[in-house]
Amino acid sequence: MKFLIHDVRCNIEGYDRIARLSSDLKPLWFEQIELDFSGCEWFDANMSAPLGVVLALAADRINDVRLMNLRPGVESILSRNRFLLGYGYQERTDAYGSTLPYRRLQPDDARYFSAYVDANLERQRIPRMSDGLSRRFKDSILEIFDNAAVHSETELGIFVCGQYFHKRHKLDFSIADAGIGIRRKIANELGLKMPSHDAIAWALETGNTTRQGKIPGGMGLKIMREFIEINRGRLQIVSDRGYWEQCDDGKLVHRRMDDSFPGTVINIEINTADERSYRLSSEI
Repeated sequence: MKFLIHDVRCNIEGYDRIARLSSDLKPLWFEQIELDFSGCEWFDANMSAPLGVVLALAADRINDVRLMNLRPGVESILSRNRFLLGYGYQERTDAYGSTLPYRRLQPDDARYFSAYVDANLERQRIPRMSDGLSRRFKDSILEIFDNAAVHSETELGIFVCGQYFHKRHKLDFSIADAGIGIRRKIANELGLKMPSHDAIAWALETGNTTRQGKIPGGMGLKIMREFIEINRGRLQIVSDRGYWEQCDDGKLVHRRMDDSFPGTVINIEINTADERSYRLSSEI
């Protein structure tokens, strides 16, 4: 069966397209699936993480997934970040050092993920931080991984990828899992029923927690959100049909998507044009 892939950018339309593909593939078992990229002129490389979730689920249903007709620019970036290696393509050298390579990790790979962050995130052009803030910032990223590993109940792993966009002066880093999603976790542990986009907003509020389910208040993102707001970056969370975004102007958006994403994605976007230095208020 053939499915046409269109442009995928790091916005609600891009996430919706990946979620729609997930819905299309969900009923398929023992099929040969061909993803036709002839209609895709642009693919934001960090979106390899949520796409990896969808294709891993399809492969888990004993489908043979093939990617075909990739345009040169799309094939180049998805080869340089190593996403295409699992689909018969050759790796290309990342001459500009702009990719945070695509990885599929297991929930017990926290030590490997920490080394991945050290080796890849810190070599990018992020704003200067004091040692104290740098440690807290990294801890916040590690906590995102820990939440996915322990509380998402994923059986297929955790998918990470990132990209530095030179012309846009943006660094995007995505962590995705194939778990049960935030809405179902809250419902299972607390019996609270709410739409997915409201569940994300609820989980981000400091002090809101399932306790026994161990979704920590604020999802461990308090420091991250404060930095992103001042830096004029973006923070995006997608889970089930929920979409939540802290925009670069500080505005908060949470909406219902047309289709359901089979897990949770957190994308951190840092404004690399920011030349200011940052430190914790306690260090001043």
